[in-house]
Amino acid sequence: MLDGQIVVSGLTKVYGEVRAVDDLSFTVQPGRVTGFLGPNGAGKTTTLRMILNLVTPTAGTATIGGRRYCDLREPLREVGAILEASSAHRGRTARNHLRVICAAAGFPLSRADEVLELTGLRSAAKRKFRGYSLGMRQRLGIAAAMLGDPRVLILDEPANGLDPEGIRWMRDLLRALASEGRTILVSSHLLSEMELLADDVVIIADGRLAGHGEVAGMVSGRAVGERVRVRTPHPEKLLAELGSEVTAQSDPSGLLMVTGISAPAVGAAALRAGVELHELVAERPDLEDVFLELTAGRAAIR
Repeated sequence: MLDGQIVVSGLTKVYGEVRAVDDLSFTVQPGRVTGFLGPNGAGKTTTLRMILNLVTPTAGTATIGGRRYCDLREPLREVGAILEASSAHRGRTARNHLRVICAAAGFPLSRADEVLELTGLRSAAKRKFRGYSLGMRQRLGIAAAMLGDPRVLILDEPANGLDPEGIRWMRDLLRALASEGRTILVSSHLLSEMELLADDVVIIADGRLAGHGEVAGMVSGRAVGERVRVRTPHPEKLLAELGSEVTAQSDPSGLLMVTGISAPAVGAAALRAGVELHELVAERPDLEDVFLELTAGRAAIR
């Protein structure tokens, strides 16, 4: 059985004078959701296409369970993929679209109804594709990717076009699939959603690796640090009590953004100074802060 580990090693793709992907290496583990992040033009889609043997690397390798995609014995049963919103004959229903794929791949036709149920499209199974919204097309794409009950899912921007309810459904589905031991690699621009969804992240910029690790560890370990948001009618008195070891930015409304000190310590300083506080909030770094720090000035222009 395919173990599902994705290993990218020294992957490089050159188009003329453009290095779309440059000596990229990372590993995606089974049983976890891995977010694949980067600015526009960073090389994410090119990387995913090389993993799926849709683009030939200039150098390096990409394997799934130790084998290239083209060497898998039953690729549709081992890897499910979406690289864009699902496309289908506009006059064909969702059920018939999936049944055509089942017939071509040797899957039982009943599998079409199973994945329609899985993706919440059962009630729209007899609707023609021309009437599907972008979000419904995304669900249909996931249904098609799941026909072979694969151990690995590779999804490029699967939440594109989904409403908030659909995004939450997607999150719950992918986490449930990962809990079954499947390997989930998903690219997205929705950083707040990735922080909720992903166990690990791979961040690339200008075709190169910028960061790779567990989401919680990357967020807690970055230099962006904790900030304290303070609002008071007497910012000068509070700053005098805090002393020169802290860094603070202020605005005319009395809002202070303080670094170098914890929120409880700011509260204690306000008490000593007899300063009234209207707001005291610890703002911890999030995945967006990490992403912007790692990719600053490295967005590709192509």
